[in-house]
Amino acid sequence: MYAKAPSPTAPRRSVRTVRGARAALAALFLAVTAAACAGDPPRVTAKAPESGASPLERAALADGDLPDYQVSALKIPGATSGQPTADRADCQPLADVMGDRPSPGALTTVNRGLGSRRAPGLAVAASLSAYDPADARRLLAALRTAVDACGAGFTARVQGQSGRYSDVTAVPYEAGGDETVSWTATGAARGLRAPLHMVVVREGATVVRFMALDLGRGGEGGASPRVPQEVADKQLAKIARMPGG
Repeated sequence: MYAKAPSPTAPRRSVRTVRGARAALAALFLAVTAAACAGDPPRVTAKAPESGASPLERAALADGDLPDYQVSALKIPGATSGQPTADRADCQPLADVMGDRPSPGALTTVNRGLGSRRAPGLAVAASLSAYDPADARRLLAALRTAVDACGAGFTARVQGQSGRYSDVTAVPYEAGGDETVSWTATGAARGLRAPLHMVVVREGATVVRFMALDLGRGGEGGASPRVPQEVADKQLAKIARMPGG
């Protein structure tokens, strides 16, 4: 992880302060973000599941699936948990999708965090959730409506902490599955800003959620990060091999 050198007139912030703020940024913006998003390699990787694991566990990404990424099932130490609450009712679906599960209707959720070995600062979160088929369809419809309504931004709170999302913009993204919703936004917390990219895919009654967050850039400008295509493709290919997939 690296930080842009401060200008001569800018107040200097200690490395510890910047790292702590970035960890808080990741923890706020996605409660499921794993240790990979803290900027340091996770100590415990997500291994291939044992034979008795659930279908979602067997379909979730594991270390070794993607050579350029380290995969973890651990959260950032001190990360928030639960479902965030938005300050605008029409933006609540976008707040919910940042929580432990994509929405309260999820029956079960398995989370993974990926740290890029080639792009310092790029962290990707991926989750698989089982839904009732009708609830899965309603979730994608609600997200699509919320993205259209919340371009000006909203604030989300969870466990006494808050983060601000601005510049919410729908963007195209090619993915498999029955339907996809994709958008970018800029998140801010504790004085730091970071661009992010969210992709939510429905495959039958399974909902796959991805988020790419650039902790290295720290909101210093440039294009928003993108959910790497190889990550989405690999995860959706594993889902296709699930029983009934």
